[in-house]
Amino acid sequence: MEKGPEQKGVIVAVCRSDHKGERKKNIGEALLVKEHGLENDAHAGEWHRQVSLLALESIDKMRAKGLDVNPGDFAENITTRGLNLVDLPEGTCLKVGDDVLMEVTQIGKECHERCAIYYQAGDCVMPREGIFVRVLQGGPVKVGDIITTVSSEQR
Repeated sequence: MEKGPEQKGVIVAVCRSDHKGERKKNIGEALLVKEHGLENDAHAGEWHRQVSLLALESIDKMRAKGLDVNPGDFAENITTRGLNLVDLPEGTCLKVGDDVLMEVTQIGKECHERCAIYYQAGDCVMPREGIFVRVLQGGPVKVGDIITTVSSEQR
C-alpha cells in the first residue's frame, strides 16, 4: 500500500449467514480465522473473498432511496462507519484490535444475474461499493471495534 494518512472507522455490525445469497444476521461479534474468513459463515473458505465489508454510508444511500435496509441485508460480513472502503486500493491492510489483520483483495464485484438480495432489497449496493478481504491474521471482532488502515511497513 502506498503511504498515506491512516484512516479510521468503527465496526457497526458483524454478520453471518448459513447460506450464500441471503441476508446476513448481525451477531455482534465473531472470530475471523486466518486464511478462511468469518467462522461459520457461508462465504468463508480458502479464496480471495473470505470476508466482505460494506460501509454504513453505502447502506444509508439505499435508505435515502426509500429502501428499508439494515446492516447485513446486502450479505456483508462487516459493516463499518467512517472508513471510505470503496476508495481503498487492493493490497490495503486493515487492522482490528491487536490481533486481526486483513488485506483488501477486491473492490466491488460483478453480478451476472440478480441475486436474492436484489429482489429482497430492491437494489444491491455490494457490486458497486462493497469490498472483499482475506484474513492474514485472525482473532475476534465485535461491534464497536476500531478498524484502521495500515501501511505494509506497519504490518
